[in-house]
Amino acid sequence: MLTRLYCGALQGIDAFTVELEIDYTRTGIPAFVMVGLAEGAVREAKERVFTAIRTSGYRLPSARITVNLAPADRKKAGSAYDLPLAMGLLYASEALSPSINLGDFFFAAELSLNGNLRPVPGILPLALLARSLGVKAMVVAKENAIEASIVEGLTVYGLSHLSEVTAFTCEQEIFEPIKYAHKDKEYAFPLDFAEVKGQEQAKRAIEIATAGGHNILFIGSPGSGKTMLAKRIPTVLPPLSFEEALEVTTIYSVSSKLTEKGLVTERPFRDPHHTVSEIALIGGGSYPKPGEVSLAHRGVLFLDELPEFQRATLEVLRQPLEDGAVTIARAAHTITYPASCMLVAAMNPCPCGYYGDLKRSCTCSNLALGRYQSKLSGPLLDRIDLHIEIPSVPYEDFRGTLNSRSSEQMRASVEKARKIQAERYKGTPCRTNADLSGSSLEKFCALGEAEHEFLGRTVENLSLSARSFTRILRIARTIADLEGAEKIEKKHLAESIQCRVLDRAKR
Repeated sequence: MLTRLYCGALQGIDAFTVELEIDYTRTGIPAFVMVGLAEGAVREAKERVFTAIRTSGYRLPSARITVNLAPADRKKAGSAYDLPLAMGLLYASEALSPSINLGDFFFAAELSLNGNLRPVPGILPLALLARSLGVKAMVVAKENAIEASIVEGLTVYGLSHLSEVTAFTCEQEIFEPIKYAHKDKEYAFPLDFAEVKGQEQAKRAIEIATAGGHNILFIGSPGSGKTMLAKRIPTVLPPLSFEEALEVTTIYSVSSKLTEKGLVTERPFRDPHHTVSEIALIGGGSYPKPGEVSLAHRGVLFLDELPEFQRATLEVLRQPLEDGAVTIARAAHTITYPASCMLVAAMNPCPCGYYGDLKRSCTCSNLALGRYQSKLSGPLLDRIDLHIEIPSVPYEDFRGTLNSRSSEQMRASVEKARKIQAERYKGTPCRTNADLSGSSLEKFCALGEAEHEFLGRTVENLSLSARSFTRILRIARTIADLEGAEKIEKKHLAESIQCRVLDRAKR
């Protein structure tokens, strides 16, 4: 008997349709053959599935079984095929007589040896695939049910055991579908910029960076507050929209990093150690997974002690920072992961950390200083919009009371600027000012004659690259948005140039 079911396989953060065909023939020598480029966990499904069927009280007669996973030219990995394979075998062997058409349902779960359903990674993209196929319902492990039910228009059943699935398909027992309750969550951040004494210039730079989605680099001596400032940046970012939350949840789903059930509603903050490998940072591996830059999608990627990272590791960030995506090429396929994040980096000005400090003297030689600064390539630094000096906090600021702007006040300004950008870029690929390039940069960052003359002198005097010129325009556009100004003025350009410390340091 020939049985056909639909299931899915992951490629990157997307899923593609897999047609599971089972030919169950009781003539000939008993055997089990699986074809269709099945990887290790899929081939091992035979042992799990047959044992789970037996411990669930069913007996399969001896037969020659051929299982085909179509399309045959694309690799299939993971354990999500266990449940559809078990249901297909039970139906094809006539050990089960379901009252529903199995082809109208989408099954995705791993089976334990005693028949329990176990959760699998990537259930959200599989649920999106199930909805696109127009199936009547999706059956998953109970632990995956909330995540799958995020997809609107899809009926989801979360079950615990293979016997429950068979009872469901035979309509011997009624189960209630899982409903996802979308809630507007109120966030109470444990950190707040109101706790930061001094560093008003740095806070202003952070406000600009978050308003326009710009990358930012803090340069300062040890203890000046670089890490403290960076960890508070998520508190001033606007909340995720539903579409953005769905993107982030999908990435975390395929990475098996969902720490709570349901939609990810907080912007990610990833801070890998400087010993991180290239693959861990950018993604990849024998079974490609998203790296830290993709896990920070729509959020913040914080790289502390930037020069301590391996130079080759940092250089792999150049393309994602420019394109907002990571492309991993393999011989058989190419995978693209989204990686539109805000890069926040921090570094000391020299190996000892006190070059230019007013309180302590630097002990580094010119050779050591040059070697330290050369760890960061020009092209990488060009991709960081704001370079901000973080001076040591004077004692007067320490003894003063907390009267600086809070995260809530800063977030209100950021959200106002983001709304201006959303309205301006409606119908374009741009989301924020950091996305501006080419013709869109010329259109939305048009300058008057006086502004052109001012910026021209700056470019000439500082020998700025074309990329630095673009960054200055983007930052100026954001500063104008924070003020509610329609056109970029000279004061906006001047403040933008002040946010590019390393450009001015070349002189």
